[in-house]
Amino acid sequence: MKIAIIGASGKAGRVILEELAQRGHALTAIVRDATRTKHDTVLEKNAFELTTEELTDFDVVINAFGAAPGNEHQHVDLGRHLIDQLRGTSTRLIIVGGAGSLYVDPVKTVQLADTPDFPAAYLPTAKNQAKNLEDLQQTVDLHWTFISPAAFFDPEGPRTGKYQLAQDVLTVNAAGDSYVSYSDYAIALADEVEHHRHDKERISVVSK
Repeated sequence: MKIAIIGASGKAGRVILEELAQRGHALTAIVRDATRTKHDTVLEKNAFELTTEELTDFDVVINAFGAAPGNEHQHVDLGRHLIDQLRGTSTRLIIVGGAGSLYVDPVKTVQLADTPDFPAAYLPTAKNQAKNLEDLQQTVDLHWTFISPAAFFDPEGPRTGKYQLAQDVLTVNAAGDSYVSYSDYAIALADEVEHHRHDKERISVVSK
């Protein structure tokens, strides 16, 4: 498939790009600064200026954008821009989401970001990513999947190839941990790219 990765030079974006490259997909890294990626095919452009014509050249667009501290609202702004550009098209949008919007109770009344121990430094990101998810859920003419990692999203963790999926409720693995490595998350995302099992859904990933 032809796949674009927005934020391909970021921590999660790089791992996702490597996983999809190993599977033989035709990848384009969309970055603001081409010197930050070693990938061969690069579109150097501000993501907020991407057009429908540019985006619909791909089968799948992955949004791995990471907002700098103080600019967390850009998760919402970019999300809305991508919705506007892709709605009514066949191009799929997959979002690297956060864990903060996952519910900690089965009746879905309390989100992880609203619990007392949630780190204050991550709260702006969590709230804005949650709003991005709400915008997607209110959009009917778009093929999207929002993929939340576990509470501990570990950039240094191993690539086990073993993961389990859930939906809106925070889940734990057999060891009782809400944990996923970047590499296992990338595997789960790549599997969703290839199999398209969760159209217009939020899913979450935990390493087994």
